[in-house]
Amino acid sequence: MKRSTKINLLIVLAVVLLAALPVVFGMGDDKDEPFAGADTQAETAITENDPDYKPWFSPLYEPPSGEIESGLFALQAALGAGVVGYMFGVKRTRRKLAPEASDTPDESGPGPDPATAEDPVSAPGR
Repeated sequence: MKRSTKINLLIVLAVVLLAALPVVFGMGDDKDEPFAGADTQAETAITENDPDYKPWFSPLYEPPSGEIESGLFALQAALGAGVVGYMFGVKRTRRKLAPEASDTPDESGPGPDPATAEDPVSAPGR
C-alpha cells in the first residue's frame, strides 16, 4: 500500500472518530438539545446573562421549521464542498497536464526551420 493511501485512510479514520466519539460516550446527554448549533447555544447564554437583551436586527429569512433550516444548511455545505472539489480537480488536472505541455515546443522557442520542413498537405502518401 502506498504511503499516500495510508495517510488518506488515517485521515478518514480520524474524521469518523471525531464524529462518532461524542455519540458513543453520550456527551451532551444532560442537555435538552445535546447537539444544538452554536447560534442556539449563544442565544441561550445571552438570555441567561441578560434577560432584557434585545437583538440589533432580525434575520432576513426565518425558515418555517427546523427541517427546512437543516436542509438549507446541508445545501450550503454541499455547494461549498462542490466548489472545493472542483478547485482540487482543476489543480490536479493542471499539474497532470504541465509535463505534457513542457514536452511540446511553443512558438517562442526554436523549432523546425520552415524552409526545410515538409508541407503536410503536399507531402506524398497523404
